[in-house]
Amino acid sequence: MIKKDFKADSIQVCHVCLYVSRVINYTVCDVPNAGNFNYCQQMYEISCINRHTPLAPNILTKLHSIANKYLQGCAYSYLMKTPKRIEPLVEDGLVDKVLRQLMSGKEAKVYVVECGNEIRCAKIYKEANQRSFHQAVDYTEGRRVKNSRQARAMEKGTRYGRKEQEAAWQNSEVDALYKLAAAGVRVPKPHGFFEGVLLMELLVDANGEPAPRLNDLDLSPEQAREFHAMLIQQVVLMLCAGIVHGDLSEYNILVDSSGPVIIDLPQAIDAAANNNAARMLERDVENLANYFGQFAPELQTTQYAKEMWALYQKGELLPETKLTGRFKQIQKTADVRSVMREIDAARDDHEAKLRYQQLKREEGR
Repeated sequence: MIKKDFKADSIQVCHVCLYVSRVINYTVCDVPNAGNFNYCQQMYEISCINRHTPLAPNILTKLHSIANKYLQGCAYSYLMKTPKRIEPLVEDGLVDKVLRQLMSGKEAKVYVVECGNEIRCAKIYKEANQRSFHQAVDYTEGRRVKNSRQARAMEKGTRYGRKEQEAAWQNSEVDALYKLAAAGVRVPKPHGFFEGVLLMELLVDANGEPAPRLNDLDLSPEQAREFHAMLIQQVVLMLCAGIVHGDLSEYNILVDSSGPVIIDLPQAIDAAANNNAARMLERDVENLANYFGQFAPELQTTQYAKEMWALYQKGELLPETKLTGRFKQIQKTADVRSVMREIDAARDDHEAKLRYQQLKREEGR
């Protein structure tokens, strides 16, 4: 297993500078801006598109200087201004300082923070109008609301209702993380939810660097089969805990020193209360099969989702259940006559109750 390599002249400097300023060495930028985090972040994003721009010699010198100072243990806190949403946590002593931005996704931004002697992650959810992932009813169906006032406000879309809906969306991930962690699912360990900021453990690879996304790795066929089997087991554990991820793919799975870890759960689905759960589960598992099937093609023909859902519906799915990846749909011809007899019996029973009630009213006059 190796990280997908980029065409570069100075890959070691690249790795170090990703820590201190998120600059990657394909981008030409002005030396005065090389220490500005926001500028460097923009340049990093641009570099993902234009990776073949040669690195100017003066920039290479600048990056070498930053790298050397970083390796010597110098603090570069001036590169990272504390985000406003994290400031209350710093004031309350929950976070000592923000070290750097780790990633920015469709739902949230994640920062690396120092909490006492531990390095953790702080996830800040984006405002609803800034997200590319919206709260579709397919995901929120079946979620419980604290009281009727909140339910009415959320249904009407009032200002208070939108605020409560946003809070419920964020809290759903927190609740899912705690529930799944208790069930033995490989998810980031949560350390609390404060002022709209989720503190979690920082996942790292074998070298102590932040764990890469699954999509950033090149896998051998054997590794693909191993990771696929591990993730299918995690999906089983999640379903046994009553949860379907709902958006599982190679982009929200990290690979730490022990293997795949599932992340990003604000859209998590209640398997028992959501009518879309089976379809979402099948899509999640299909995404895994399609991705790992690039490395091990035989995985693309497996049917784990249908197999585990059938067992779940019958109450026979257990964490230790051994799946085969094969599923045979049992086709049964509908017995229309029996159905019509049931309908007729129910109608006759209803009409008899109505006649009895009418008779009792007439006797009372």
